Amino acid sequence: MRIEAGPESLSRSVALCIAAYQEDPDYLKKCLRSVKRIAFPNLKVVMVVDGNKPDDAYMMDIFNEVMGAEQTGTYVWKGNYHGEEMQGTGKEGARHVTEVVRGCRYSCIMQKWGGKREVMYTAFKALGESVDYMQVCDSDTVLDPACTVEMLNILEEDPKVGGVGGDVQILNKYDSWISFLSSVRYWMAFNVERACQSYFGCVQCISGPLGMYRNSLLQQFLEQWYNQTFLGSKCSFGDDRHLTNRVLSLGYKTKYTARSKCQTETPTKYLRWLNQQTRWSKSYFREWLYNALWFHKHNLWMTYESVVTGFFPFFLIATVIHLFYRGRIWNILLFLLTVQLVGMIKATYACFLRGNVVMIFMSLYSLLYMSSLLPAKMFAIATINKAGWGTSGRKKVVVNFIGLIPVTVWFSILLGGMAYTIYCETQDPFNETEIAFLIAGAILYGCYWIILLVLYLAIVAKRCSKREEQYHLPYAEA
Repeated sequence: MRIEAGPESLSRSVALCIAAYQEDPDYLKKCLRSVKRIAFPNLKVVMVVDGNKPDDAYMMDIFNEVMGAEQTGTYVWKGNYHGEEMQGTGKEGARHVTEVVRGCRYSCIMQKWGGKREVMYTAFKALGESVDYMQVCDSDTVLDPACTVEMLNILEEDPKVGGVGGDVQILNKYDSWISFLSSVRYWMAFNVERACQSYFGCVQCISGPLGMYRNSLLQQFLEQWYNQTFLGSKCSFGDDRHLTNRVLSLGYKTKYTARSKCQTETPTKYLRWLNQQTRWSKSYFREWLYNALWFHKHNLWMTYESVVTGFFPFFLIATVIHLFYRGRIWNILLFLLTVQLVGMIKATYACFLRGNVVMIFMSLYSLLYMSSLLPAKMFAIATINKAGWGTSGRKKVVVNFIGLIPVTVWFSILLGGMAYTIYCETQDPFNETEIAFLIAGAILYGCYWIILLVLYLAIVAKRCSKREEQYHLPYAEA
């Protein structure tokens, strides 16, 4: 049941800040159309485009087309707030940006490329203290008309809540197997993991596609957030996670509400997904260290969960290598069976919780985690201070093969362990009991994959590439 917004909530001023970079025109149009349908009076909308070249102008044109040119203020800025242009006469551009953003209900700013954090800073800085709350959104996101009101209600109910996030679902989940597995993983991450964190008031990442912050807090740490450094280098990713951490550092709670919803694009190709996950892992480990400074300000659950999730990948890698190099094939088979058993238990629980059999495929994500995400996390730590690559814009997707390096190394380690084990087993032949257990285990493992594959082909595969079926929520457009 939705919570109706009271008169006081509706009297608050809210600005929706959209970050755009080389966005696919169709996604951008869907995003802006959903923004126009948001059920909140006098919502101010600010879209900042990361780029001021002629090739970027189509995004401003789309903004004018959808939002209405007669209601929209636009400005093409040769610089940005931190460029060399800010010296001397460059401040005139900043003043003009502020006038456009504060003077128009809908505004679109194109500025010199500087990354997502630069874009977000421009919106926050130009708005200043002119609004009560800041809502953030990515340009590939379709928003529920009630998303703003639902998040605002959470912030209005408790003055100690500094930020709130909503339920982020996948817009293009049937585009490929990777986007489908991401969709079931997203549901689990938001409706179980973040819902649990929210109960204790310590959601550790308010996602960029759908979040809202108290502007009075945001303006306090805006400069520190923008100028964040790590190991002597300026941080250029993990903007949303650090924004959340800044709220937590002040002792304020962060919440999640499933009543506020959106759908967002996710990578459909394996390599692009792998690069995205590596970039996210970099920011996770970096922010984990920062987050640890504020454990004492929050519920003990935040400490417990952070320690467990932070050290789990290292424990898992050590366990896998140990089992693969012990020289017993049964250890490897038992490990594979255990991984899928745990995955099935989680998937079955999710099926009952969501009331949807499609969550059974959550168990397949465990293989993706073990084979790809685990080595990507280690590579993220090894290159944590490198900011030269990540996911590209959606208008022109750039294939980056660097993400294959950790996966290749990981598979080489595992194959080496397998070869060593086979050699050891040939020196000590199996007895009849061991052979029986191995055959039974192998058959059980094979049956699991056959059943899941048949279910995938019957339930999911036939819906892939049928784009009209993707936008199943009432607020999404086909």
